[in-house]
Amino acid sequence: MKNLIFILLILAGVQLAYAQGVTETKIVSKQEQQLLDLSKQKWTWMAAKNADTLAKLFHEKSVFVHMGGSWGKERELNVIKSGGIWYKKAEIHSASVQIMGNTAIVLNRITLLAVVGGNEVTNPFIVTEVYINENGIWQLGSLSFTKLSS
Repeated sequence: MKNLIFILLILAGVQLAYAQGVTETKIVSKQEQQLLDLSKQKWTWMAAKNADTLAKLFHEKSVFVHMGGSWGKERELNVIKSGGIWYKKAEIHSASVQIMGNTAIVLNRITLLAVVGGNEVTNPFIVTEVYINENGIWQLGSLSFTKLSS
């Protein structure tokens, strides 16, 4: 019985450690690193309101899911150009990538400092990015924000 209790305490401690942010170090492939770098660069382009570069990154059929709605490529580019949403700074806490054939999913846990409708706001998010590889070029097919509870 004592052994069972001891094992349960160890398992609870391991789960608690992971819940508090202890993570494994994962070795990533060259392609995975390329996608992580592209995702990170995307945040820089968004902060700089670099719509021309983003237009090349965003797939023609891309979709964007925000707290206030969802829309396609053209509206997202217009929102960025106009400053309707200014992605001022994305502090990336963790990032991971999974590649499945010509599709990759990048997950970022971020704190986003943004200006929305003239108001500066800071929110924690898990951001899901779906990339599609066509003709050797990765393009963003979907960007979805899921707000985390504080």
